[in-house]
Amino acid sequence: MPSDANREKALETALAQIDRQFGKGSVMRLGSDDRAPVEVVPTGSIALDVALGIGGLPRGRIVEIYGPESSGKTTLTLHAIANAQRAGGIAAFIDAEHALDPEYAKKLGVDIDSLLVSQPDTGEQALEIADMLVRSGSIDLIVIDSVAALVPRAEIEGEMGDSHVGLQARLMSQALRKLTGGLNQTNTTMIFINQLREKIGVFFGSPETTAGGKALKFYASVRLDIRRIETLKEGTEAVGNRTRVKVVKNKMAPPFKQAEFDILYGVGISREGSLIDFGVEHEIVRKSGAWYTYDGDQLGQGKENSRRFLKENPDIALEIENKILAKLGVGEAGAAALAAATAATASAATASAAKASAAAKASGATVEPIAPKLAAGRKGA
Repeated sequence: MPSDANREKALETALAQIDRQFGKGSVMRLGSDDRAPVEVVPTGSIALDVALGIGGLPRGRIVEIYGPESSGKTTLTLHAIANAQRAGGIAAFIDAEHALDPEYAKKLGVDIDSLLVSQPDTGEQALEIADMLVRSGSIDLIVIDSVAALVPRAEIEGEMGDSHVGLQARLMSQALRKLTGGLNQTNTTMIFINQLREKIGVFFGSPETTAGGKALKFYASVRLDIRRIETLKEGTEAVGNRTRVKVVKNKMAPPFKQAEFDILYGVGISREGSLIDFGVEHEIVRKSGAWYTYDGDQLGQGKENSRRFLKENPDIALEIENKILAKLGVGEAGAAALAAATAATASAATASAAKASAAAKASGATVEPIAPKLAAGRKGA
């Protein structure tokens, strides 16, 4: 048996040869400092970012988001796209369902002028386009909506009623084998939206399953189960949904954590609502009766008024968010990405408010700032 010194020398020689042939970093020690930290794309909900354990959706990995109809799957991905764009990234949306609403995407903060969109005819075409975009090395985030709509070419060219057993599952299995390496090399996040189906003849346990076979379950680093749990109302009018997301698989942090947040119609995920809920839960925001207070100052009476106040005062919202992240110890990469995305949102909101104020002054209207004392106190602190 060779001595330890000879074994170490032989290993170093082999590693040097591998680096020369396949490139530096082809093999590395797991604890090496050369390994880059995991970068993330914030989801738009601080509750979900914390539940994921790293501050968002991991870069260079596959993510699956599934749930019933109208549960918020596309809304969640559009918020991720908006955050990726705010950080200077390029995003693509492969609309296999042919159902993307540009106006709704714009309301959620997506820059529709720079968003790449494809509406492919077949599943093969959709996945080939995705692969070419990934291998360009220029894309930060790709969304495929949805796996169930990736129809194999043979099924489209056939007739209604023809049997095509396992075609879609085989297509997904082949595509994922090809895509996984490229996604990691180019640090691109790929989100697959998926629909639910029910297995026949199941008497015990959940009959629910997802479309497209089992390959995606294995290749996905993160799987999110999203459900609508409550309808939000103002009086008798429905204004949004209370949504629960369960992290059913997570290779980046402990799984099975849950997050709840509000999705408002025409607005998307209520970041301010999540801040209030999380702030109260972690004693950063205080609730006394119907009143919410932060650092001794009142935010408003009732959640809706407090939400509106934070919307109109993005600097205070950002301050609360940073305190929550610091207290929970979310990963550095996640905290940095969240800070960048929220700072961009705050900047945009401030610019919008300034523009509205200028327009009001030009028309001769009186403009009064919301809670000037609190805003002034924050700046002087």
